[in-house]
Amino acid sequence: MVNVHIICVGKLKEKFFADAAAEYVKRLGAYCRLQITELAEEKLPQNPSPAQIDAALAREAAAIRAKIPPHSQVTALCVEGRMRSSQELAAKLRGSVWGDGAAKRLVFLIGGSYGLDEALKQEAGDRLSMSPMTFPHHLFRVMLLEQLYRAFKINEGSAYHK
Repeated sequence: MVNVHIICVGKLKEKFFADAAAEYVKRLGAYCRLQITELAEEKLPQNPSPAQIDAALAREAAAIRAKIPPHSQVTALCVEGRMRSSQELAAKLRGSVWGDGAAKRLVFLIGGSYGLDEALKQEAGDRLSMSPMTFPHHLFRVMLLEQLYRAFKINEGSAYHK
């Protein structure tokens, strides 16, 4: 059974996001060992400067790096990442890169309101984008969980994907 670790900047505060995430966490229990780590989002003033944002992202990146286990396949979720269909995500989970046993754990990184530090994105082995649109990072967590569940269901040949 594959280990999946999602490292998120920010906590789910809205009940509807927390409920949706909890449902997919429950469903994913049959397919993987899932761990979700929530890290505090750096506090910024009302209208932060680009330098203040960059400094906050660098501090968040340091906190994220401290939580990435050794021998992990790291995927940064970011708008400039590669968009994949659900079938492509399932094939990646099942196949060559993620499913080959080389990585002890699949780690997905979700940034906060300002995204992820550029250096951290560069260090990741892969970058994934769900869309060129902007989504709240809390919703993005639910979307990732659902897509991981969908990928496992595709791989087992389930009708869930239809």
